Amino acid sequence: MGAFWMIMAGVAYATGNILIQQMTMVLGFPTASIAFWQYGIALLFSLPYVLKIGLRSMRSQHPMMHLVRIVLSACGVQAWTFGLASVPISQAIALVMTSPFFIIIGARLFLGERVGASRWAATAVGFAGALIILQPWSEAFTPAALLPVLAALLWGGVSLITKRLTAVERPEAITIWLLLLLTPINFAVALGGGFEIPTGGLILLLGSLGIVTALAQYFLTLAYASADAAYVQPFDDLKLPLNVIGGWLVFGFAPSPVFWVGGVMILGASLFIMTRERQQEVRRN
Repeated sequence: MGAFWMIMAGVAYATGNILIQQMTMVLGFPTASIAFWQYGIALLFSLPYVLKIGLRSMRSQHPMMHLVRIVLSACGVQAWTFGLASVPISQAIALVMTSPFFIIIGARLFLGERVGASRWAATAVGFAGALIILQPWSEAFTPAALLPVLAALLWGGVSLITKRLTAVERPEAITIWLLLLLTPINFAVALGGGFEIPTGGLILLLGSLGIVTALAQYFLTLAYASADAAYVQPFDDLKLPLNVIGGWLVFGFAPSPVFWVGGVMILGASLFIMTRERQQEVRRN
């Protein structure tokens, strides 16, 4: 069941990415507004959970850590949405999968964790795969192609802060801070970047985007509640082929052979790091 829910989360995320590209690339809806409506609608569907937990869960001795985490998360959402407006889904999802490599670097620099030679080598392979996909030396390269990498960097920072918070805060507090403050921050960004109220078919598209975003989070929670994280994590990597298939069916984005070389390097390095961490955890226990 853990594998099933993780795959369902990947399907929901892929559906959301297709909706974002449809609204940005095809319909020209402002990306900053999409991020606001996406998570605002998702918040509405999360209100029963918010009410169940209660605002008292926000009591914290580390409010600044929560705020930094949420700001980084909001910036990551904006970078990701802008990126999807500029590059094919397949390329964006492959590049955002470099996030674990940023986490390794951040864990060494900011958390003082020991990083072995094998993980450094896997990180180098992963970034080399990203370079192959980006091809910054080609004439087709544009700076906008770096936005998914920026999103990966920002979300890697979110993961590091989350890891630190889980040692001193309750999971309910970490969740409620994100749910309640992410939408206002996205709203402020949208106001500065061309806030727009959807009309006509955009209302349906944005409503669907908010629903699949909430479902993706829910499915992800079910996956981790049904099985060990080390077991379900490889199924999360299915998001690469799921997004490739979605982008090809809906928009006709057909990845080049070079893309698959870089994608396999990123995927292989990510799976190697995950396997090594699982082995180390088993030895510690």
